[in-house]
Amino acid sequence: MNTAGNLLIVEDERVALLNLQQMMKKEGYSVTISQSGSNALKLLGGDTFDVVLTDLKMGDVDGMQILRKCKSHYPGTEVIIMTGYSTLDMAITTIKEGAYYYISKPIRPEEVRKVVKEAMEKVLLKQKNNQLKEQIENITGRRRIITQNRSIEEILKTARRAAPTDCNVLIIGESGTGKELFARFIHKNSTRNAGPFVGLNCSTLTGELLANELFGHERGAFTGATAVKKGLMEIAEGGTLFLDEITEMPPAMQANLLRAVQEREILRIGGTEPVKIDARFIAATNRDLTSSIKNGDFRQDLYYRLNVVTLNLPPLCERKDDIALLSYYFLKKYTSLFKKDIKEISQGAIDVLMEYDFPGNVRELENIIERGVIMANGDILQEHHLPEDIRSLTIKTFRKKQGRILTLEEHETAYIKWVLNELNGNKTTTAEALGLDRVSLWRKLKKYELSDSAE
Repeated sequence: MNTAGNLLIVEDERVALLNLQQMMKKEGYSVTISQSGSNALKLLGGDTFDVVLTDLKMGDVDGMQILRKCKSHYPGTEVIIMTGYSTLDMAITTIKEGAYYYISKPIRPEEVRKVVKEAMEKVLLKQKNNQLKEQIENITGRRRIITQNRSIEEILKTARRAAPTDCNVLIIGESGTGKELFARFIHKNSTRNAGPFVGLNCSTLTGELLANELFGHERGAFTGATAVKKGLMEIAEGGTLFLDEITEMPPAMQANLLRAVQEREILRIGGTEPVKIDARFIAATNRDLTSSIKNGDFRQDLYYRLNVVTLNLPPLCERKDDIALLSYYFLKKYTSLFKKDIKEISQGAIDVLMEYDFPGNVRELENIIERGVIMANGDILQEHHLPEDIRSLTIKTFRKKQGRILTLEEHETAYIKWVLNELNGNKTTTAEALGLDRVSLWRKLKKYELSDSAE
């Protein structure tokens, strides 16, 4: 498959056809040519084309017939119409019929190169999104780590190697990066997977309550202790104990935990006889442990006991290539949960998500997609279904995108989207506000895939 894309050119004037063929081959496309509309229909039936560049007026089968054939039988193909009989009504008609663009003859080489390039990018992007959706469709099971990011894949390799060894694991990462998900992944792939997975957030309880939760107590240990209570370390017998936010544990509790990890035994509160435990320890934190140890907030000897294998999870802003994949995963999850028929996420919405820094990481992305599914009323999750504060961050003067200066076209796209949303999708008033005639607005809406922005 040609990575630049497959192009079919249909033109009944041979000299013009050969010139277009030569020009497009120089652009790196795989080019097929046809001097008649009827032959082009045969070619469409036997091969896959990303973009069709066709003349409108031809002897046997015209460009409109080719356009309609593509829209009905090959919806993934974009069609660009060329004609020397340009009229306002014809331009609007071709756009309404689904043409990607309408080029008036005599053609300008730069315009053709530009329009074909943009149409090809749109098709290849759709193909990529479809591949993402197929990846999601092939995912089975409730506990899967969704990624195509190399850093995460390397971390998963480490986790897979560590899982069957029964060693203690320390997971470091910002809130919302999926620390518990990785802990469950290790448990699932370990020899303890038939045992329980028990989790505790150490920041939610004070010292005494935390001790009671972890170690349990004997009958009569304190007022109200009418029966023996097993702690989580006993409940996790034969399985895994996950201690989240381990750096929030008080110093006295850290000493007790160290003894439990070293000796594999505990004393219940009020007890005198040691109780043997058989649980694997996985700890997690969102803090810089080096600083915590240096400041005396965390015991160095406990750190060494827990830190046999360390997984450092990057924030979502450092794994941007996972944003679209995760978005489709959450889309599938919440359309099923809310019984909605949303099949796509618009490119505009993906662009907004790609430019956002996600301080809340994957958890925040999930919340955003959940809200979008609730707000959407069609079969596409659009940009205006995303929270206003996120969308407003994408309309900034002279902003940068992933370290580079935005082009004039990218600024124009953002501005048109903003005006369209401000005017509730009314295209007539949008054209007036932008100082454009109807055809110019139609072309820009089609070019930037904004024709359904007001749904």
